[in-house]
Amino acid sequence: MTATHHTPDLFALSEIRGPVLRPGDDGYAEEVTGFNLAALRTPDVVVGAAGADDVVTALRWASATGTPVAVQATGHGANFPIDHGLLISTARMTDVRVDPERRTATVAAGAKWRDVLAASAPHGLAPLNGTSTDAGAVGYTVGGGLPVLGRTYGYAADLVRSFRVVTPGEGTLCETDPAHEPELFWALRGGKGNVGVVTSLVTELLPLRTVFGGGLYCPGEHAEALLKAWAEWTRTVPEEMCSAFGILRLPPIPQLPEPLRGGFWARVAITWTGDPAEGERLLAPIRAAAPVTVDLVEEMPYTAMDRIYMEPQDPLPVRESCLLLRELTPDAIRAFLDEVGPGVPDCPLLAVQLRHMGGALSRPARTQDAICARDAHHLLETVAVLAAPPAAEAVERATASLHTAMAPYGTGRTMVNIHGTPGDATDRARAWTPEVHDRLRRAKRTYDPLNLLRFGHTV
Repeated sequence: MTATHHTPDLFALSEIRGPVLRPGDDGYAEEVTGFNLAALRTPDVVVGAAGADDVVTALRWASATGTPVAVQATGHGANFPIDHGLLISTARMTDVRVDPERRTATVAAGAKWRDVLAASAPHGLAPLNGTSTDAGAVGYTVGGGLPVLGRTYGYAADLVRSFRVVTPGEGTLCETDPAHEPELFWALRGGKGNVGVVTSLVTELLPLRTVFGGGLYCPGEHAEALLKAWAEWTRTVPEEMCSAFGILRLPPIPQLPEPLRGGFWARVAITWTGDPAEGERLLAPIRAAAPVTVDLVEEMPYTAMDRIYMEPQDPLPVRESCLLLRELTPDAIRAFLDEVGPGVPDCPLLAVQLRHMGGALSRPARTQDAICARDAHHLLETVAVLAAPPAAEAVERATASLHTAMAPYGTGRTMVNIHGTPGDATDRARAWTPEVHDRLRRAKRTYDPLNLLRFGHTV
């Protein structure tokens, strides 16, 4: 017997100011498509929320009808399919208000980091953004948020002062901070979208106008020498020095500058908040470790931070993954190079990167949160572009093989924002310690008792 598809009753959504769309409606495809094109999204209904009131109405409707809910701002985290239910798009909610006296920004749910930068830079202030300012600020932060300047200032979630959030259980808009609904505040910092839909947050800003940073690119055949030098260098540098080593197999696309386009590169990317001359001095051992073909390290406005990692700005079908490492030992380096180094010319991974953790990332937050990466010394992340099925299968094999090889050096955990496609409950739980995972489950039962928020990286 063929299953009958029931068209949802949308009368209760008629009060919503933004568009309410079903499959086949004009604008539906554009509304559900995010940055990551790898995951097909075909919800029964998509609500293009124009403000917090629309989010309240949509969640109340979902609760009354038992409809599962997903949320999307920019779609950088769109790494799981949606084939039914309700998708709330917050892409229209882009308001950013800066209070220069208090050094804070109130950031709406759909704002990108570049929106926050544009609003804060005229005041000589800056947020704790990640490697791409095209990503959504709120989704990034509720996953903990691993900033470019993390070793110096900690996680983005560490700077949050309050959230405005709609919880499915009550279907009401409330504000939470350390003194009001502290368990909700805890779960929203590192617990991803498990307990509610954030409509805005207030975050502290940093007094930063410029940084010293960029990438040093060596031909890929020198990856081993550069990686060994970088691994030793990270043992001694101060926490104001934030860096990552990467192996890049770049496509021949016009978005990339020459001569990087189409090349095989080993790169060290750095960001330094101190005196540029001191940054140059600290960087000398890295410059001497291997022949540098392209040197893009310079003092730059904070608003130009995208130059450092040069991540793609156009939508792509992306597969990413992450593994937290205890330490980068010589054996770990050998295992890493055996999987993705110059001796593996057919490696299908676009970028494989080791980020230096520690510093402020290792210290407890002022107010306890759900982030479980503070014991990691390094973070391994991979990015690949998924094309035709044979290439996609090669990506999966290479990713799995790398994770298996590096598992003996790992903490056993991942970071929720970079985890990639969420698997079963055991796989999703790797983002947290057992104690934090159990606490998140209790918070989930309190704030989302019907488990409406069950798409993606959920408990």
